[in-house]
Amino acid sequence: MSCALELRDLRKQFGKTEIIRGANLSVNAGERVAVIGPNGAGKSTLFNLISGSFAPTSGQVLLHGKRIEGLRPYEINRMGLSRSFQITNIFPKLSVFENLRCGVLWSLGYRYTFLRFLANLDDANERAEQLMEMIHLERKRDVLAANLTYAEQRALEIGITIAGGAQVILLDEPTAGMSRSETEHFIALIRKVTEGRTLLTIEHDMGVVFGLADRIAVVVYGEVIAFDTPEAVRADTRVQQAYLGARPQAA
Repeated sequence: MSCALELRDLRKQFGKTEIIRGANLSVNAGERVAVIGPNGAGKSTLFNLISGSFAPTSGQVLLHGKRIEGLRPYEINRMGLSRSFQITNIFPKLSVFENLRCGVLWSLGYRYTFLRFLANLDDANERAEQLMEMIHLERKRDVLAANLTYAEQRALEIGITIAGGAQVILLDEPTAGMSRSETEHFIALIRKVTEGRTLLTIEHDMGVVFGLADRIAVVVYGEVIAFDTPEAVRADTRVQQAYLGARPQAA
């Protein structure tokens, strides 16, 4: 099985404070991985390093075998990695359809230009329609993104994230702020849109983690202390003590 994403002794230091302390991780193509850990463990910093928002102090990030650490976010995106954020990142004054069409333009070879009439770009329009159906927002086609519910806005962001055809997807707390029913619907949506893709997701809802992930990476104090199947991670005493709140039993 080929490796989609690999971290090699990745480190990030802010001043004298080391946030990521030699993280190592190897994610297989097509695998769904949940990244968990206590608040302040360095999960978002890790995502920032992978996606190019931060440059590492040292270490390597490899995407399909090619080093990407230090590249700009848009360069990494064009190499096939896309990320969503904790805060919904959409175009609020554009419709659902227009948001999705913006997302597909670059991957289809179009550049932002006022010399083209977007309505005449049949391939871009068709792809946007397909994405809209995939995320179940076809009935909201012409609704401004600002007027969608929170869960619908998150679904739209997922659509934009995959619009460019990226094969590695990073989702940062995708179900945060959702009700239980919304969360269950969203898990099904994530499964659908990431089929055949590689997924890394930061998630605090352990029901989502154990229901979605093929493997779980546990980050504590900037290190990956465990990376295994949900069953193995659940039984790992280091994880129980560091994250799940269990106390070690007396000998």
